[in-house]
Amino acid sequence: METLPSRRTLPIGIQNLREIREQGHYYVDKTGLVVDLIEAGKTHFLSRPRRFGKSLLVDTLKELFEGNRALFEGLAAEPRWDWSRRHPVIRIDLGQGEVRNRAELDQRLHEQIDDHVARLGVKLRHQSLSGRFGELIREAAQQAGQRTVVLVDEYDKPILDNLGDPAIAAQMRDGLRSLYSVLKGSDAHLKFVFLTGVSKFSKVSLFSGLNNLQDLTLDPQFSALCGYTDAEIDSVFAPELPGLDREQIRSWYNGYNWGGQGVYNPFDVLLLFRNRQFRPYWFETGTPTFLTRLLAERQFFIPDLQRLQSDAALLSSFDVDHIEPEALLFQTGYLTLHGSTQASPHDEPMYTLGYPNREVELALNRALLPAYGVPARQVVTSRVELGELLQRSDWAGLQRLLEALYASIPHDWYRRSPLAGFEGHYASVFYSHFAALGLDLRVEDATSHGRIDLTLLHAGQVFLFEFKVVEQQASGEALRQLQARGYADKYRARGEPIHLIGIEFSRAQRNLVGFEVETIAAG
Repeated sequence: METLPSRRTLPIGIQNLREIREQGHYYVDKTGLVVDLIEAGKTHFLSRPRRFGKSLLVDTLKELFEGNRALFEGLAAEPRWDWSRRHPVIRIDLGQGEVRNRAELDQRLHEQIDDHVARLGVKLRHQSLSGRFGELIREAAQQAGQRTVVLVDEYDKPILDNLGDPAIAAQMRDGLRSLYSVLKGSDAHLKFVFLTGVSKFSKVSLFSGLNNLQDLTLDPQFSALCGYTDAEIDSVFAPELPGLDREQIRSWYNGYNWGGQGVYNPFDVLLLFRNRQFRPYWFETGTPTFLTRLLAERQFFIPDLQRLQSDAALLSSFDVDHIEPEALLFQTGYLTLHGSTQASPHDEPMYTLGYPNREVELALNRALLPAYGVPARQVVTSRVELGELLQRSDWAGLQRLLEALYASIPHDWYRRSPLAGFEGHYASVFYSHFAALGLDLRVEDATSHGRIDLTLLHAGQVFLFEFKVVEQQASGEALRQLQARGYADKYRARGEPIHLIGIEFSRAQRNLVGFEVETIAAG
């Protein structure tokens, strides 16, 4: 019988390579990719969602350039690195705490420069922030006799923390642009520059001076630079797997992809191994209030989140006064790449986006329902009942539940909300309510006769939904369309009962006015 390696301490919340290595924590070796990254060029940018190991990556780069060989013993980088050279490293960390105005940002940056001045033992003459930063780069290189390395962690956090106030966010952007512009003028004194954060601001708005900045966000070679791959889960964390359903781990937490190998969010996996329970750990660390509000304001059709089309330009369209929902959803990790196509080798690729995994689909839809008017209490109580009604095919009960769901949206909400006249609002609420249960849903389900609005596979049954919005009275058109187009044909071979469910909503009554069902027996 094969003996599993002994269990180690889980490195939950540890972003320091030295502590992980010296204290004997589990460690997933990314150092071979780190050396590949350094060899690939001089100035790099990487966007990844929060809690994906970006800070540990930055710390690994710091230890490598400072020549701390003992920390890399037995790792992929050790035989590939020139340990005879040590470079001065300036690390700017903007991830700690919040800054609420430009003065606080400047103070935070001056404090970090002061720390580097004391550590490196250099003297600066300039007083301005950009002047001190440039002088620090030059003096550090001159003193060490080796060019300086600059690492910026969470480069965009001061902007993201203030997106709710565009004027303050713009001040943060302008202050950071002034800081980052120093890097271009310091090129002769720089060995390596690496910036990482959650969002990808356009070069024009934040990196106008860094023409040589290589964006690795969608580079297939570095897709797995942050996060754990399936193979790494099986090898490094083998002692933690017994007692957990391996396929369930995949469906809950795997699936993030940036054009290459897919990965798990490390925070999710480590907390699962500690608590031995499946929960939306990553999602719960940050409530996406700004995101849910933006989707509601833009009248975003929530069922589209299962499958969106976008090009690289749209995914990069991010600035304080120009935020596309697709870009925000992708950059913050609520959507990920499911594939890409190119009409020809010379064309820009078109990307297909969707939820990365069950955790995000469940949790995001639960968070979206209140933004679309449904009180949080109603979300919880009806969610418990919904699964049971579907299993029993209790149509009267399901109709009552849905009527109560839409009736729970306050009249005042319709008066104040831009969604009031949005036909897709009814289908968005319906879809999110079902998706919040983690059910197997297919939106715009293609058949040879057309597209089914929504397909649900659940409890050995097939549910086909068609939605219509009418002025006052039900017309029966929703069910007739399901019947006339033969949508059931696609699923007859499953040998399961198929339920055709036509639902009609009234603009005037803001609720269901039609609910018709036809069941096709199994066989």
